[in-house]
Amino acid sequence: MDIIKSIEHEQLKNKIPELKVGNTVKVHVRIKEGNKERIQIFEGIIIKVQGGGLNQTFTVRKISYGVGVEKTFLVHSPLVEKVELVRVGKARRAKLFYLRDRVGKAAKTREQVGARIENKEITLKEDLVEETAQNEAPVESANEEAPSIETENVVKEEVVDTVKEEPVEVVKEEDKENK
Repeated sequence: MDIIKSIEHEQLKNKIPELKVGNTVKVHVRIKEGNKERIQIFEGIIIKVQGGGLNQTFTVRKISYGVGVEKTFLVHSPLVEKVELVRVGKARRAKLFYLRDRVGKAAKTREQVGARIENKEITLKEDLVEETAQNEAPVESANEEAPSIETENVVKEEVVDTVKEEPVEVVKEEDKENK
């Protein structure tokens, strides 16, 4: 593995939120003021997502006291605590710069009909426990080699769902027949 890639791999977060343009999100940002540290929430619409890997960024826009405010956040920054999904928006473009010219309700995206609010996270790194278990596995024959460093640090993506909604009632087929 390349030296730069290995250093970048160390800096990546284990889990990142699934970010889509048009969604309304709350970004929890850690702010230092002197020797104090606090978390401030920035709520707005994601107008663009760009880059990849360690340099991936997303821009959130909100209107504060009649003035449009945009902030760009690094996805893998240690200052970004978490990103909460508030509303699933419907966007047909990759970048929503046209929202800058709009005011009031027109400055929002349409809500996707029937969408559930799910805070999905993408797992980029596997736990260290699994990697150490692979390293300790004995080699069965002399022809097989131990796994190299390059195969151990494979980036794995999987989606983890956390649903905010209440459970939906399930009607059994037997109950339908009785009615």
